[in-house]
Amino acid sequence: MDMRAPFPLLPLTLDNVVFEAGSRRIIDGISVTIERGARTVILGPNGAGKSVLLRLCHGLLRPTSGSIAWRSPEMVGGPRRQAMVFQRPVMLRRSALANVTYALKLAGVPRHARERRAMEALRKVGLEAIGDNSARVLSGGEQQRLALARVWALHPEVLFLDEPTASLDPGATHEVEKVIAAMHEAGTKIVMVTHNLGQAHRLGDEILFLHQGRLTERTPAGRFFRRPASREAGQFLEGELPW
Repeated sequence: MDMRAPFPLLPLTLDNVVFEAGSRRIIDGISVTIERGARTVILGPNGAGKSVLLRLCHGLLRPTSGSIAWRSPEMVGGPRRQAMVFQRPVMLRRSALANVTYALKLAGVPRHARERRAMEALRKVGLEAIGDNSARVLSGGEQQRLALARVWALHPEVLFLDEPTASLDPGATHEVEKVIAAMHEAGTKIVMVTHNLGQAHRLGDEILFLHQGRLTERTPAGRFFRRPASREAGQFLEGELPW
């Protein structure tokens, strides 16, 4: 039976979304529609609510009030159509290849197709030569590429990335960025939180700028870096707000 939804997952619509933890309002009335195509980068100072917003979009958190809705929601029991990769991915005590095949198993991919799809994903991220190595002895950059391979093998429509290169050296960052760019070219919508302005330049098509839980600016990346519209964004780019 074909479990695919008849319509694309996107757009994702957030309507006056609020998220509170105890007495603290972390997300404060955000309304935005995330469309297909353009790579969306979320920027803002420390404590702005960037990672919380990403988790709300992915479904790991539920809003205190307001609504979050996909155009065509994922079907219960059907394949996952959106995924998330974190700053420090969890690696199973298995080989790199087995980490990917296990993700495919959980997604309901038939046994006979798992290894082929897993090897294809490892090849795309440049790890096919070390598929038999234990995932937990890989370098930080290799582990992050493996996390991306696990996702890519599932062909998601949307990928949320939370500071995917924050702890990596420049060489490893470059390799991870190449994979992210390739996934975008293959048709996956990228929504990413980063604190790296150079990375936002390289990978972002549009910027969502958050300050104190509010969306203060949404603009094409080039315009944002040349002439930010909000005072807070200008202060952030000048280094006057804490990162």
